[in-house]
Amino acid sequence: MPNMSLKKNEMPSQLPDVRNKNFAEVALGYSEEQAFDEAARCLNCKNKPCVAGCPVGIDIPAFIELMKTKNYIGAYKKITEASSLPAVCGRVCPQESQCEGKCVRGIKGESVAIGRLERFAADFYSANNEEKIADKINPCGIKAAVVGSGPAGLTCAGELAKNGCKVTVFEALHKPGGVLVYGIPEFRLPKAVVAREVEGLKAMGVDVVTNAVIGRTITVDELFEQGFDAIFIGSGAGLPNFMKIPGESLKGVYSANEYLTRINLMKAYDNESDTPAKRAKNVAVVGGGNVAMDAARCAKRLGAENVYIVYRRSETEMPARLEEVHHAKEEGIIFKTLCNPTEIIGDESKTVKQMKCVEMTLGEPDDSGRRRPVVKPDSEFILDCDAVIMSIGTSPNPLIKDMTEGLDTNRWGCIVADDFGKTSRENVYAGGDAVTGAATVILAMGAGKTAAQAILQKCKK
Repeated sequence: MPNMSLKKNEMPSQLPDVRNKNFAEVALGYSEEQAFDEAARCLNCKNKPCVAGCPVGIDIPAFIELMKTKNYIGAYKKITEASSLPAVCGRVCPQESQCEGKCVRGIKGESVAIGRLERFAADFYSANNEEKIADKINPCGIKAAVVGSGPAGLTCAGELAKNGCKVTVFEALHKPGGVLVYGIPEFRLPKAVVAREVEGLKAMGVDVVTNAVIGRTITVDELFEQGFDAIFIGSGAGLPNFMKIPGESLKGVYSANEYLTRINLMKAYDNESDTPAKRAKNVAVVGGGNVAMDAARCAKRLGAENVYIVYRRSETEMPARLEEVHHAKEEGIIFKTLCNPTEIIGDESKTVKQMKCVEMTLGEPDDSGRRRPVVKPDSEFILDCDAVIMSIGTSPNPLIKDMTEGLDTNRWGCIVADDFGKTSRENVYAGGDAVTGAATVILAMGAGKTAAQAILQKCKK
């Protein structure tokens, strides 16, 4: 019998006043009893609206049906038919606006907790299978290079490897995982989970080369000279944007990318780290997306007394996931919405001391459909802070574009690619944030999968 409860099973988690002082994972995951009970809420709809909301096309009712029989290993394998990173997606995908947003149970109650079930299946598989043994795959003769080991690159590599391609992934940093390791904090996505997914790809025969900066260490043209038949560029969007207001060059001003990289990849929360991050008393984070929430929550964990989210629109317009906003508030982050910085003020040592802001009101909608923020007259005020973290978006690094002849980009520096990932260069494909600008993990994965399918279709002819 289906479970007709209108409420999904709550996700067990650390208490707010405990977790805001450590970097351990906040959400603790379902027990087997909770997972089984939640799976029973799925009605196994014939038209599968949830699948239409999944960028990688996971057969969601099918994997949940397997969970209803307690075949959790089978559920995991069903997920991996479409997704190369189930343990990652189960943790960081915005399911509420995608698969769960299409769930019919959400019409008169809460949707099925699809993401939490995906995470359970992936974690159960990991806990009960010590080693991933890849199925024997017949080589197809295609040799492909993947630039970047973030969600787009890893997904493309996995899809190609499953179809017999010889794949080499090139990563600029010293650890594979891209934004999954340098951008998303440990308390949301443990790095051991990412490493486990990468090891799964290696078990399929994927080679991973780190410390390889494409455009500097080796160029796209040189990769073709080495015999690669196709190249996928999934290098992300790691170039931070700034507001261009006075004081942004003061000591104590970070881009969110730098701040999170220091913490996530370089373990700056460890006092013995070689790459420290300032342990400030009052921190202002400018922006309202998931990255801003991550930076603010990290600052709190580093011991800040007051951490402010400064965002020029209202909370309704915030692009961050509702869950992340909720967790940030629980942890004591202070939200100063309808506010915008105009200047960062320093002391005699050119270190951040204060931030000058103005209050905003919302006018007519802009091109994004959100109401345009307008300065409220005579509303200037001073916010005391000794660190400022700018989280107002990122752009692709221009290095690959500048060092690759004939690769078209748009005015924002994003690589131009069609719906199948094909670029202006023959046999060069691209996807993820390198094409769209900063977006979600699952959209990047969808782009990587689509490009892989296009590569296979083109190169197998």
